[in-house]
Amino acid sequence: MGGMLLIILPAIAFVTALISGIFGMAGGLVLMGALALLLPVSAAFVTHGLIQIVSNGWRAWLNRGDIVWPIIGWYALASLIAALVFGAIAWTPSRPAVFIGLGLVGFSVWIPGKRLVLDARRSSHAFASGLLVTGTNLLAGVAGPLLDIFFVRTTLTRHQIVATKAFTQVFAHLAKVVVYGFALASLTGEGAPPWVAIALAIPLAMAGTRVGKMVLDRMSDMHFLAWTRWLVTLIGAAYLIRGLMMLGG
Repeated sequence: MGGMLLIILPAIAFVTALISGIFGMAGGLVLMGALALLLPVSAAFVTHGLIQIVSNGWRAWLNRGDIVWPIIGWYALASLIAALVFGAIAWTPSRPAVFIGLGLVGFSVWIPGKRLVLDARRSSHAFASGLLVTGTNLLAGVAGPLLDIFFVRTTLTRHQIVATKAFTQVFAHLAKVVVYGFALASLTGEGAPPWVAIALAIPLAMAGTRVGKMVLDRMSDMHFLAWTRWLVTLIGAAYLIRGLMMLGG
């Protein structure tokens, strides 16, 4: 598997970064599911976190002029608190639990955000989103769709949504790397993250993000919102079925 990862992981990193570059999410769901199949859970979380930090950070940089900074500050503070809490608990979910969690996260795009009156531009809501999304990220590995309910009622453009969400996710994935990374710091065998494959995947994740931005620039806001919801739902359904099948043996 080690040699195959040198090919598989960079390829998956490019495709998933391309998807996230267009829709602002969904790519992370696909990447986490693939890693959960290929690696032990803790190693999958750290590997996913490292690649997503680069992918989201690069996406935020490419769209840096559209970042809404007040949202970032409150979200970052909440991410730190969530990481401290989960770090103290020191619990790692099972593989079936990860897939079921990924499936439920995928279906979260149908939460009626407009009825909840949530708006990430409000400081209390930005802080709440940081706690919810980072906490879920530490449980399932991904939580991007949950973040979306805090942007449904905003008047932000698609570029502002993608840029701001990308930067918030840098903090969420950093929390995941720190929390699960401590347990893996001394590992060099089968349970360790595939460091060489990660190094190869990073530049391809950046390239996929760049191509995704080119596609995003040519989309309308209407198509952007419609495609995102159905894409994430289909991915979530596949993971939920997979997790339930694993539980059933």
